[in-house]
Amino acid sequence: MSIPSLDHLIHRDPERLALRALARRLAKLPPRRTPDMALQVVTDLSKELTRARYAALAVTDRQDRTEGFYTAGVEQAAMERLRTPPQGHGPLGSLRYDGKPVRFDDVRQHAKAFGFPPAHPEMQHLCGVAIWARGEVRGALYIADRTDGKPFTEADEEILTTLAAHASHVVETEWY
Repeated sequence: MSIPSLDHLIHRDPERLALRALARRLAKLPPRRTPDMALQVVTDLSKELTRARYAALAVTDRQDRTEGFYTAGVEQAAMERLRTPPQGHGPLGSLRYDGKPVRFDDVRQHAKAFGFPPAHPEMQHLCGVAIWARGEVRGALYIADRTDGKPFTEADEEILTTLAAHASHVVETEWY
């Protein structure tokens, strides 16, 4: 019976995978990075590490209005067709109230789903986690539709949770 190498085990651990990728990517940012730069890195890595087609990160104010919005996988022209950034109502709304991660195999079938706004990309599989600042939910990080067509896994959720912890730190210390 062979024992897996430490490198093999580390590579399979979602939290370590996310932290290593985050450290590498943040090291490439200029020394005087902005919160926008750091939050875009989190969004990009969320998409890449989970093999998602789309990723988004929203920062909200105390009245639950989106005041910062970052995407990966959505073309600029599609973003411009949206009148406002998605507000996280419907199935994602529970993130803002209880802060618990959500994972849907078909978000369109969720009891609170009421359709996507005009020009919003169609999505089926969805996984999202809360972003916290000073003990309050102040946003969300979410991914949609894996490129292989499969639903998101617990490992994908762990990756998001790890990246959202960094986003929470950025929001708490550099945004507000």
